[in-house]
Amino acid sequence: QVQLVESGGGLVQPGGSLRLSCAASGNIFSIALMGWFRQAPGKQRELVATIPSAGNPGYASSVKGRFTISRDSAKSTVYLQMNNLKPEDTAVYYCKMVIEYKDYWGQGTQVTVSS
Repeated sequence: QVQLVESGGGLVQPGGSLRLSCAASGNIFSIALMGWFRQAPGKQRELVATIPSAGNPGYASSVKGRFTISRDSAKSTVYLQMNNLKPEDTAVYYCKMVIEYKDYWGQGTQVTVSS
């Protein structure tokens, strides 16, 4: 059974930074895709960034230039470095991994950007 555990959320002032982590555990042979999504109150879940096992990462236009996604395949971990945070980045952030053609989601971590 595969589980994803996220960490790193919290409260930060506008212009600040946070780093999210998501580690997968269980019976894992290969992870094709890792990514981050977010869901703000009253809104649908939206894509933030993805990174494939080979190739370039992709970003939502709203975070491009401010957020950086990276992965450590040996540790089955994906990271999201978030800089210059804005109040509109406030949301629950979820990691997602595609492992052996199945989608797995983390439990979510709250990010609040407020002064």
